[in-house]
Amino acid sequence: MKITKLTPNFEVTDVKKSVAYYTENFGFKLIMTVPATQDAIEQGFAENKEYVYAMMQKDNVEIFFQRTDTFKEDVVFAQGLPIGASVSFYMDIEGIKEFRQEMKSKNLKVTELKTTWYGMQEFYLKDLNGYILGFAEKAE
Repeated sequence: MKITKLTPNFEVTDVKKSVAYYTENFGFKLIMTVPATQDAIEQGFAENKEYVYAMMQKDNVEIFFQRTDTFKEDVVFAQGLPIGASVSFYMDIEGIKEFRQEMKSKNLKVTELKTTWYGMQEFYLKDLNGYILGFAEKAE
């Protein structure tokens, strides 16, 4: 077996709100959406439609958002589990001090910036769905 890519698929209650949050706070771009009818792939959101899925991308990172009902149908191991997780999505970035300050200025709850024993400067935040995002940069 050869692994060629890893893409987190986040279970969310509201796809549009999740897309807006990741666009506004982290600069992700919307790539595609699937309406609740699941009969088409679209490149954006229509005002009068509900959506069950969205794909977003920033640099070399892709993420999926999938509405709870369809997520639990597709990923049967998630049935009976709450949204959010005891896992963190750890991302290496450049410009960590400035990025953390930007997140604080948006009133997002972030941890202190710390230098770890393994030589990284990092901080964490929790997104609107309860997912833990870690951001790290090699310490100077």
